[in-house]
Amino acid sequence: MRKLITAFAFSAILSLVPAAAIAADSDEETFRQLELFGDIFERVRSQYVDERTDKELIEFAINGMLQALDPHSSYLNEDSFRDMQVQTRGEFGGLGIEVTMEQGLVRVVSPIDDTPAARAGIEAGDLITHLDGQTVLGLTLSEAVDKMRGRIGSNIKLTIRREGRDTFDVAVTRDVIRIKSVRSRVEGNVGYVRITTFNEQTDDGLTAAISDIKKKLGDEMIGVVLDLRRNPGGLLDQAVKVSDAFLDRGEIVSTRGRDKGDSQRFNAHKGDLTNGLPMVVLINGGSASASEIVAGALQDHKRAVVMGTESFGKGSVQTIMPIPGHGAMRLTTASYFTPSGRSIQQTGISPDILVEPVRIETEETPRGLRERDLRNARDNEGLESDDGAVVVSEETAPLRDYQLARALDLLKGMATYNLRATN
Repeated sequence: MRKLITAFAFSAILSLVPAAAIAADSDEETFRQLELFGDIFERVRSQYVDERTDKELIEFAINGMLQALDPHSSYLNEDSFRDMQVQTRGEFGGLGIEVTMEQGLVRVVSPIDDTPAARAGIEAGDLITHLDGQTVLGLTLSEAVDKMRGRIGSNIKLTIRREGRDTFDVAVTRDVIRIKSVRSRVEGNVGYVRITTFNEQTDDGLTAAISDIKKKLGDEMIGVVLDLRRNPGGLLDQAVKVSDAFLDRGEIVSTRGRDKGDSQRFNAHKGDLTNGLPMVVLINGGSASASEIVAGALQDHKRAVVMGTESFGKGSVQTIMPIPGHGAMRLTTASYFTPSGRSIQQTGISPDILVEPVRIETEETPRGLRERDLRNARDNEGLESDDGAVVVSEETAPLRDYQLARALDLLKGMATYNLRATN
């Protein structure tokens, strides 16, 4: 029986490994270690206090192997892989509402403009109690969201509880929902652009945002604030395109893999969306990965002043490798470096001007989680740079967004200085 289960374990693992890799590693020691795995698999399967399926145990084992490598490598089962693809594409069939869970019910945070939910009259603060007549009590937020998503053109009935009126039903027809990763507005004579994630829509969203700001401000526009705070990253190619949008020449980022032949360099093309207007990039401890690529490129080329607090420090690149019939594997395959050759693994991007968010009790507020705090975080492989940041004091009264206010002040000051210099 033991050999039968061991053989099953071998086939379960080896079915996920290319035949060439098996041939390359088919030495006695490799199979001795696989036999050890098979023995442990059998014992857990037959003796663990709670019964687990073979599929669960294999997934646990694969995830254990990948997550022991570094915090960003993992196995994605079919559902997780599908969710990741939705986030990457930035569009799906749904209703168009941002939601959260409150006391077992779905609370609408905000309907997204020009979506089925907004057109149906769904409002921020509404509580969704039933989906197609079935209560949401007992569902997780993820399960409720899955039920609201679906085939484009299909209908769903929402039961709404709204303050000041009786519970009522709303029929909504699902449509294509695009996750808006870029938001923009005008702050005086400054264009403000916030990027929340780097998905397939980001580059086009940035172009549209800058175009809209130019139409509103025209020649009165004195600069741009690019807000990358709390942006966890996303697609590498989108980070390159966003950086390229503000650069005329030079390297944006390079990646280096295990083999020397795996190195890549990404360079800027001529053309700056803002025609060289002054820029401030806002970052904080939630700015990671693709956000750090953009901040690092603009900082190294002295194209923008980076302001805020130290970024997360994720200097690695993950490749998604689909495994037919099993989902996909996310594997760290390269490290990335800024144009000056800096690796920011664990160190992050240090701002040119350090501006802490205003807090009532600064000393008692713990700093946010960083890459170096994660289990199995990889060591910094690159150059260490001196921290030459300028510290801005917090003597003024607290503002709603102190960091943004300081960025706007800097751009206004630069515009005033440039005006005097030309007179």
